[in-house]
Amino acid sequence: MLIKVHDKMQKGYSYILTEQEGQNFAPNFKPELTPKQMLELGVFEGHYLTDCQKEFPKNWFTKAKIDIEKPNIGLNYFKIKSRQSLQIWQKNGWIIGPDVRGWFQWYCRYYLGRRLPEIDRIQISRWNAFRRHQVQILRNCPPNKIECRPRQRQALLQWAYNPFI
Repeated sequence: MLIKVHDKMQKGYSYILTEQEGQNFAPNFKPELTPKQMLELGVFEGHYLTDCQKEFPKNWFTKAKIDIEKPNIGLNYFKIKSRQSLQIWQKNGWIIGPDVRGWFQWYCRYYLGRRLPEIDRIQISRWNAFRRHQVQILRNCPPNKIECRPRQRQALLQWAYNPFI
């Protein structure tokens, strides 16, 4: 299936889905949350993918916490800012390939079934490195005390890790 992208940040880009949605992930990539679950729980201050919903399944947005006007920290699950600006991502070289919005856009497209082997390898490596935040929570917080380290928990949520450990 061919997906054509036309939004504020990307025009004229298209990609082919070569896998079934949510299936056949790389063996070292086992996200704990789907993009739909992440959007429903509250990520990126509700101001992510607001202009490109047509690219993704409608049901991802049925219960998504979204604010099309402006970023709203109150929409984050942990009610805390836990992201850096797109400009910082660009400056640090964290925007890779055709995914101009960063890791979550890559994950959404990968989840849908797009595969770009070299970019996938890089992004999966970045995702695996992010596990260190989960380890820090497990080492420093009592079990199930979600008030402990809310910024790291919000960040975990935004990287498809279960923050409720």
